[in-house]
Amino acid sequence: MMKIVWQKQEMPDATVDVGRLEELARQILVEIGEDPARAGLLETPRRYAKWWKEFVEYDAGKVDTLFESSTLGQTVMVSGMTVWSLCEHHLLPFSCDLAVAYKSGGTLLGLSKFARIAHKHAHKLQVQERLVSDIADEIADITGTDDLAVVGRGEHLCMTMRGIRTPSTMSSSVFRGVFEKSEHARAEIFAQLGAK
Repeated sequence: MMKIVWQKQEMPDATVDVGRLEELARQILVEIGEDPARAGLLETPRRYAKWWKEFVEYDAGKVDTLFESSTLGQTVMVSGMTVWSLCEHHLLPFSCDLAVAYKSGGTLLGLSKFARIAHKHAHKLQVQERLVSDIADEIADITGTDDLAVVGRGEHLCMTMRGIRTPSTMSSSVFRGVFEKSEHARAEIFAQLGAK
């Protein structure tokens, strides 16, 4: 079986040229047969540029707050986090419901940090598999644990809105350490998720 290794992508450091994006938005409107000077579209290029700026320059804030753990080896799971990202193949959005589980060692990651990490990695062009893998990598780096699982279930508008035009749910997962080696540990995750 071929093992896929994702190349870690860092967030871009460059700031967005809002003026240039506005020009491009006007050009797109003209190319699809619209009039960027009509009432309903006058502010669209500005909004388009502002949205890209917000997406690319997103700041998740502090993601590495750790607390001392009172127990060792307990499974900690955070689920029900939904993020939006952009498919790098079509520049169309996809939503992804995420669940993260790890075996606590001497420290616990602050609860809100899971969502911050998920949003941090969602704000770039990508595929769902890489999103799930990047989230797992960062949580492993911060917590120092090798025992973790990340499960993502997404709807991709590149399939829902174009091509076959059929809504569906794509699942992708990363299992490491005990979650990779133990069927029982994986079953615990899926039981808590109410596997669909």
